[in-house]
Amino acid sequence: QYSPDNVAGADGDIDPTEITFPGCSCLTSSCVAHVCSCLCRGENYNSLCLRPADKEEEYARPVFECNAMCQCGESCQNRVVQRGLQFRLEVFKTEKKGWGLRTLEFIAKGRFVCEYAGEVLGFDEARRRIQAQTAKDSNYIIAVREHLHSGQIMETFVDPTYIGNIGRFLNHSCEPNLFMVPVRVDSMVPKLALFAATDISAGEELSYDYSGRFHNLPISNREPLEEDNRLRKPCYCGSRTCASFLPWDSSLFSTP
Repeated sequence: QYSPDNVAGADGDIDPTEITFPGCSCLTSSCVAHVCSCLCRGENYNSLCLRPADKEEEYARPVFECNAMCQCGESCQNRVVQRGLQFRLEVFKTEKKGWGLRTLEFIAKGRFVCEYAGEVLGFDEARRRIQAQTAKDSNYIIAVREHLHSGQIMETFVDPTYIGNIGRFLNHSCEPNLFMVPVRVDSMVPKLALFAATDISAGEELSYDYSGRFHNLPISNREPLEEDNRLRKPCYCGSRTCASFLPWDSSLFSTP
């Protein structure tokens, strides 16, 4: 079932459509950084492009867009991901990787491309679904972990297996042209937004690193994985730095 936005999962613990953030009181058509409460951490976008993190920043900055309660207009520059797809994309059959997703037009570096949307699950339901899978099943469940300044870790699990959008057709690459950033609009449940990591030509396949390390860890810093490679699926991205296997999250396979 196609859904452009996240929906509450089968466990019903998290409602991603609930509006819990207060809106800004800006009466201008476009909000200004450090004046708008949504932009207290600085600008998120510059001409629709995600503003790159400062070089001294070790991690990606949190992104908060203006929301349904804000008094600014729909044309506010701090409303990008919530506007949805802006490019013509195509699902196609790849040679070795099953279905894939490609763009039919040029995409500039930093532009929002699409969201990875599906059922938002709690940890127990995500683990139950993964442990019920067989070796032949495709796994679409993504686990996103955000490390907070307090030392806490915020987890988000999204499964587009049964309900989702075109993001489910994105393949993994060890040298991807997209990277994922959690973007919050109406609540603390993030939209898993994919942005162009480089200029992308028309006809090019779109991909991201399933491990999420693209934006936060350079390839040279990757530690060797200790998991038994026999349990992992091969990677066919064909990049020069291909790790030979798809990333996986062993915590979802283990018993507490």
